[in-house]
Amino acid sequence: MSVGLFAGMNTCIKLAEGHGAALGEILFWRQFGAAVLVGGIVLAGPGWRSVATTRMPAHLLRAALGLTAMAFTFMTILALPLAEATTIGFTMPIFATILGALVLGEPTGWHRWLAVLVGFAGVVIVAQPGGGGFPIWGSVTGLIAAFLTAGVSILLRQIGKTEAAMTTVFWFSTLSVVPLGLIYIFVAKAHPAETWSFLIGVGLLGGAAQLAMTSALGLGPVSVVVPMDYSSLIWATLFGWLVFDTLPGPATWIGAPIIVGSGLYIVWREHVRRQTETTQAVMA
Repeated sequence: MSVGLFAGMNTCIKLAEGHGAALGEILFWRQFGAAVLVGGIVLAGPGWRSVATTRMPAHLLRAALGLTAMAFTFMTILALPLAEATTIGFTMPIFATILGALVLGEPTGWHRWLAVLVGFAGVVIVAQPGGGGFPIWGSVTGLIAAFLTAGVSILLRQIGKTEAAMTTVFWFSTLSVVPLGLIYIFVAKAHPAETWSFLIGVGLLGGAAQLAMTSALGLGPVSVVVPMDYSSLIWATLFGWLVFDTLPGPATWIGAPIIVGSGLYIVWREHVRRQTETTQAVMA
């Protein structure tokens, strides 16, 4: 559900921009809609005390990093066809592996380092540098977005040790509204009803997708949930064809399986590593 909702959100992003909305407006409505949705669920359910926190600096850092990653992600969606933008985003586990080794000192064997190299080879195939298939700067913003999103995932590992998932989602959404609201004052403009429907769709679909992903991670192990994200390429291809009359080029059909394969292998090796550590701890 999360993957399908995020794909719908990405479609609304392109439609909103195509109907005159600026990037700053799209970002504001994405977070404002999510804040209203999450806030309503908290108010109707466990109440405000359930999202109380003593780690506000960590949430502020997560909001700053997450907003920057989101901005680059949206720029990529606007610059590239949906399938290509989605495929570039699949490099996130590759960057997470690199950051996990460098920042957290996580053990990373040659299996995963080889998967990292293979994944980047797939990116080169999809991006076609110098080939003129699509704007190269769209590939660059996509890689920056994936790198920053990987940084968010590393930060969330630390925050998740003491904070509930709903608390993290709540503070990310609400804290983001403040700086985006200031930006919105300068970029807001009148739109026809159709454009407003796309902007509202970005917020509601994004918020619902975020909640669905949070629920999924709460119901199943990461090694099972995360690979489901790769099915977003199916949705992106479908929406790209039905809404924008575009299909992935030959390079994407070749490079996407390479990137997806490397990402899945990284997830599998991480699962094996954690199983080994658990077994050793039990035996000890």
